[in-house]
Amino acid sequence: MYLISNREMLRKAQHEGYAVPAFNVHNLETVQVVAETAAKMGSPVIMAGTPGTFSYAGVGFLVSICRQAAELYRHPFALHLDHHEALDDIENKVRAGIRSVMIDASHYSFEQNIDKVSQTVRFCHGFDASVEAELGRLGGQEDDLNVAAADSFFTDPCAAKEFVTRTGIDSLAVAIGSAHGLYQGEPHLDFVRLEKIRQQVDIPLVLHGASGIPETMIKEAIALGVCKVNIATELKIAFADAVKAYFGAHPAANDPRKYIVPGKAAMQAVVEEKIRICGSAGKL
Repeated sequence: MYLISNREMLRKAQHEGYAVPAFNVHNLETVQVVAETAAKMGSPVIMAGTPGTFSYAGVGFLVSICRQAAELYRHPFALHLDHHEALDDIENKVRAGIRSVMIDASHYSFEQNIDKVSQTVRFCHGFDASVEAELGRLGGQEDDLNVAAADSFFTDPCAAKEFVTRTGIDSLAVAIGSAHGLYQGEPHLDFVRLEKIRQQVDIPLVLHGASGIPETMIKEAIALGVCKVNIATELKIAFADAVKAYFGAHPAANDPRKYIVPGKAAMQAVVEEKIRICGSAGKL
């Protein structure tokens, strides 16, 4: 088996009315958990890594681990570049075997965003790699990406149509009120805006910052056209809390083969829940 683009995954999800969960992975353990759980539940999944993740784990290591998982479970996975900004960095990673890309030029002007995304599309499509881009900008923090609330803005539905047409992207990340990291209070998603975007754009839509959003809101977003749901923070918190609890109960522990096990179990519970919420189980 092999690493694939997310293009057909998301088109199938769009056609059948569910979403593909995208889990941010950081190391061997997160890849193991996502792969094993997805295979067990028969769910398509996307394994996403930020630039910081690839710097930490190493591109070759992460590609090899994910390929091994695909071979072991006979389950095609998309290893995805999440919030990548530099075209030369993207090109190097695509040449290394990655076939799913998000180019984030949302902090540039509309015309500059189109120009940078279009360059990325031309390169990536030559390798049959799918391309996701963002119009509008989410607030919050994810790894090295930190966007203040004053700098965030929502996706304009009319601009979205022009953006998609001119860039040729495969999926569009929308800003409708979600945020990276944890929410302070109840999140509020602009479903009216999402519906208008769906009326203007016929490619799959992506919801970033889904950690902590209630199940009912996720399902409504999926019903209105979201086909990819990104989860990062909830996995990290589940893992960290379980490992901390283990050390609390076993302060003399020093064997990672033991203290990491409860962390993996906690992440597995999150992955199972998100697959259920997205409605992707059995959709491989």
